[in-house]
Amino acid sequence: MPQETGTEGGDTLPPITPPEAALRTIEVVRWGMALWAVALVVVLLVPALREGDRSWWVWVPVSGLALGVIGHVYLSRGRGNAADA
Repeated sequence: MPQETGTEGGDTLPPITPPEAALRTIEVVRWGMALWAVALVVVLLVPALREGDRSWWVWVPVSGLALGVIGHVYLSRGRGNAADA
């Protein structure tokens, strides 16, 4: 395979190092759970969103919250941390 070059002279590009993430994964899970809770409240308060063919819409945020709880428990027990692997 040909090697990628950064310039016409054949010099290779330096490796790209991503910046450190300032946000912990458990915070992302908490925000996701909060958004699913808001979605559940909206679906429960607006009857048109759960009538007829949309009766299953209530279970979407419920399952999102349930999966968020599983993820939160997993992360709070110290798992899911790549630095400790």
